[in-house]
Amino acid sequence: MRRPAFLSRLPVDPYIAGLLGTVALAALLPARGPAAGVADGASTGAVALLFFLYGARLSTREAMDGMRHWRLHLTVLAATFVAFPLLGLASRGLVPYVLTPELQAGLLFLCLVPSTIQSSIAFTSLARGNVAAAVCAGSFSSVVGIVLTPLLAALLLGGSGGFSPRSLVSIVGQLLLPFLVGQLLRRRVGGFLTRHGRALGYADRGSILLVVYAAFSEGMVRGVWHQVTPLRLLALVGVEAVLLAVMLTLTGYGSRWLGFGREDRTAIVFCGSKKSLAAGLPMAGVLFGAHASLAVLPLMLFHQMQLMVCAVLARRYARDSGPLPSRVSEQLRSSRPARISSPSGD
Repeated sequence: MRRPAFLSRLPVDPYIAGLLGTVALAALLPARGPAAGVADGASTGAVALLFFLYGARLSTREAMDGMRHWRLHLTVLAATFVAFPLLGLASRGLVPYVLTPELQAGLLFLCLVPSTIQSSIAFTSLARGNVAAAVCAGSFSSVVGIVLTPLLAALLLGGSGGFSPRSLVSIVGQLLLPFLVGQLLRRRVGGFLTRHGRALGYADRGSILLVVYAAFSEGMVRGVWHQVTPLRLLALVGVEAVLLAVMLTLTGYGSRWLGFGREDRTAIVFCGSKKSLAAGLPMAGVLFGAHASLAVLPLMLFHQMQLMVCAVLARRYARDSGPLPSRVSEQLRSSRPARISSPSGD
């Protein structure tokens, strides 16, 4: 979805500003009593709708066409679901001196979330990388993450941050099942979704804002925000800056060591170093319940940080690559990234 030019010049992504506004609303006017039940029910329905739309939009055929580039996709998956989680586990050494246990659990959850689709494609395109590979790699990561993220959370988080194995039942009912139904109905509803993509994009974002409001309202009512101080938040930002720098370095030099060409390395860097806000927020609401407000805070901060850093990095890649190669031009015309799209704000 294209946004007005003046919004593009803002230092903060407008959607992040909307999320922060929703958090402020939940802090000032949290849902209580019967209103809390309504907000929770609406949030549950919004999550199911979000993943139904995600499944209905994902072109299985185009995703499967990319399987021939399996080394690149395995590299991105390894960065997303192996390297990131290992770094998240290492952050336990920062408790309690740098991070609280709750913030560390949120940081670890951030490391388990799948990669993005839309922003990975956008930055790879801007950097003149392998756009078709970015489309497929982001799609694979998102599909795998619907199953793998909850399983990794059960294994690595245990009882931390309110997570319990019973949450796996909820993840199947609210995330996986609607996604599969969307895939099954794609042939019937795909044309409608394409024609009304702009309006549905607003529905995506509205659903996520509703999830955030419900989670932060419950956190305010339960008093969980009293556990976080400004100094802890500043420490969290510093830790996440290090995390992003490590992953950018690892994907950059690792892909070079594995023998990938420049265009493929570019796709690996931008797909393997980022995390999806659109997938992570609904998952956190299902997995963490009352503790979701603290669990999603590291993801929200990391999302804005990765957008700013990767925007600068993509422009530098484009400047260093010289004239646009004809093969990349063909990829930009043929890949049509809008046909494989995740919920807005990924």
